Amino acid sequence: MADKGGRTHQSDVPVDDLKKERDAFIQQFFRKGAQLTEELLRENERLRDKVSEVESENGKLVAHLASDTAIRDLIRKIEDLETEKQDLLKRHARVEADTTRIDVDYREIEGELANLANLYVASTQLHSARTVRTCIRNLKELLAQFLGAAEFAVYMVSDDKTELLAIASEGVNPDAIARIPIADGPLSDTFRSGRLYTGTAADTSKGSFADPAAVVPMQLDGRTVGIIAIFGTLTQKTEFIHVDNELFKLLGAQAAPALVNARLFADAGRKVPGVQAFLAAED
Repeated sequence: MADKGGRTHQSDVPVDDLKKERDAFIQQFFRKGAQLTEELLRENERLRDKVSEVESENGKLVAHLASDTAIRDLIRKIEDLETEKQDLLKRHARVEADTTRIDVDYREIEGELANLANLYVASTQLHSARTVRTCIRNLKELLAQFLGAAEFAVYMVSDDKTELLAIASEGVNPDAIARIPIADGPLSDTFRSGRLYTGTAADTSKGSFADPAAVVPMQLDGRTVGIIAIFGTLTQKTEFIHVDNELFKLLGAQAAPALVNARLFADAGRKVPGVQAFLAAED
């Protein structure tokens, strides 16, 4: 302690041991403080690294979640597109089926129109003839072009109803088929029954005189007055189809009247009867 004169008493001077101990304590304190600071700094650095790691991981998690959400959205979109595709495929199948059905119907209608046209042409050609020769020529063309007949003959019954006499033929020996007694066989049976005959051979081009491909009875006023015998068809014509049966019916009903009308018109000198002939007609 200092006196009034400013002098320091001996008791105020620290003892060396105490000074050393104090300095050691202070140094130790500062060292501890420094160590603690360093540890705090390291811990802080470690925490910063951890925070950075957590932030990075969090970013990855966020990205992963976003990716998962995007994937889920994409999967839902794919599912929606797949459903839409299936709907479109079903609609396409229905449209395709409708188109196919329309095409089939169109072809059927087209075929029916073609058949009707053939029948119309056949009927017109038969009844347009004004001579027997023209009528027979038209009949032969119909048989060849529409029915594919290669070997055939047209017969009328004799006056005594005992024979069938050929008035036209094609592809056969006329002498061999000129006269057919009404006895047994497809030609005679068809004439007597008045019903269409179709041969037993599967291939109509393989028909023969003994087993014709078809025999058509010619009717006039409810009576059978002749037949059309198709012995065989062209090689490319191997069967008769629906329209052929319609042609058979037409020829059976129209051929004989056409022949008779042509004959009567020729006998009348190709003159149209006067109006009185029609007015006086009872039938």
